[in-house]
Amino acid sequence: MLADKVLLVTGAASGIGRAVALIAAREGARVVVSDHHAEAGEDTAALVRAQGGNAWFVACDVADAGSCAELVARTVGHFGRLDVACNNAGIAGLSHPVVDFPLDTWDQVLRVNLSGVFYGMRAQLAAMLQTGGGSIVNMASILGAVGFANCAAYAAAKHGVVGLTQVAALEYSGQGVRINAVGPGFIATPMTRNLQDDEPVRQALVAAHPIGRLGRAEEVAELVVWLGSDRASFVTGAYLPVDGGYLAR
Repeated sequence: MLADKVLLVTGAASGIGRAVALIAAREGARVVVSDHHAEAGEDTAALVRAQGGNAWFVACDVADAGSCAELVARTVGHFGRLDVACNNAGIAGLSHPVVDFPLDTWDQVLRVNLSGVFYGMRAQLAAMLQTGGGSIVNMASILGAVGFANCAAYAAAKHGVVGLTQVAALEYSGQGVRINAVGPGFIATPMTRNLQDDEPVRQALVAAHPIGRLGRAEEVAELVVWLGSDRASFVTGAYLPVDGGYLAR
């Protein structure tokens, strides 16, 4: 699906980002693996190479606009172009009701989860427009469509990602860049490990998904890779859940 395309994925040191890197490489992409955790990010790149793929690691702090611009510049400098970008990096933040929500946590979650997507897209779009187009996939969440108690910053950021995706799609789809958002349900990744380790919480989360289990990172990554490919050539401005039926309730 992605033969000879250059794909950049942030937050690729583990979880969904790592799965995107591995599956994209399996589908023929040359992959730029990015994360601010350098050692784990290098591990992801090594895993891609171990399966016969082409991967290169570049450290990036998505909360810094300059770092995002440098990431894209280095990608283009190394591979000559950028065809697909997955803005996946994100953090969960602390859980508190709104009145008690720590201001520093609010700022941090919005910087990483929302501003980080904006900074990434700003640089990625400029690069793609120079080479005739591309595809951007932004990682939202089911909390980009509904609320969840005690998760004000995360839900606000992910709602913002959906809106930002739609605006950018309106602006750039006619210039050859498709932009979509993916909305994972609760996925069994390191980010949700504390929830999985609490058995009553895990059971409640499983029960919230009509399919009867948590999702797997690979199941989200398959959609990301499809959206990045020409097979999704008429899909833009969409918010596509991968949620085991969570939002159907």
